[in-house]
Amino acid sequence: MRIIDLHTYPNTKEWIACQQPYVDALAQYWGRGWVAKEEAAVVQDFTDAGVESVLVALDLETTVHTPPCSNDYVSAMQKRHPERIIQAWASVDPFKGDDAIREAKHAIEDLGMLGFHFHPIMGHYAVNDRALYPLFETIDALKVPVMIDVGTTGMGAGMPGGMGAKLRHAHPAAIDELAADFPNLTILAAHPGYPWVDEMTAVALHKGNVYWELSGWAPKYFPAQLKVDIRARLKDKVMFGSDYPSLPYERILREWAELGYKDEVMEGIFHGNAERVLGL
Repeated sequence: MRIIDLHTYPNTKEWIACQQPYVDALAQYWGRGWVAKEEAAVVQDFTDAGVESVLVALDLETTVHTPPCSNDYVSAMQKRHPERIIQAWASVDPFKGDDAIREAKHAIEDLGMLGFHFHPIMGHYAVNDRALYPLFETIDALKVPVMIDVGTTGMGAGMPGGMGAKLRHAHPAAIDELAADFPNLTILAAHPGYPWVDEMTAVALHKGNVYWELSGWAPKYFPAQLKVDIRARLKDKVMFGSDYPSLPYERILREWAELGYKDEVMEGIFHGNAERVLGL
């Protein structure tokens, strides 16, 4: 069965460096840290797991004052390995104003990237902030999708003040409002959205332009109602993501199999919905 992984990171030293000091805090919270790999080893991880990866760029420069893991960097990595890395999500720092808009156009018009990923908690913003709407108007005009993290994160967890990050920035209500204001914008919520899983379910069901990929969690820990909804009323909405390198593929794929869904449901989750909605 084809497996499209919609949420993978480069896992190279450039990607890890762009998130300091969040990475050090996460290592303390988890009791283990990320170890950077060479590009070839990252691609081998995708190959061994049998997944077709979509990479994610990351720009947190305004928040943590580190160089981005840029769109040019990630797009070049994708283009070197198109048989295994089939596309890439661009990233723009919304606080960069006109520069962010110019970078958004560059990512799509020059680099041919899939769309844009937003990490509201790490970036210290909510996507329904009207100050960011000129950027979303640009993205809407470019006719590409966005992927937006929803729910809590390990980034800053356990640190005094959460390192300034505010969980409410990633509440499903922000996605609900953005989807209502931009009805032609395809929005993919990323992660299960704890502790607002039911709220995220409601948004995904109510807004026809909102979909959901469930990366970053071991499937056996999905809430009971979500496990039911995945095979029923959400079966045409849910897509697969891993949040690589956060969890090992062996565990993620094994636990998806242990949920016991019919093949037709898994076909949709692993590739059919992404093919239909995102054109992959």
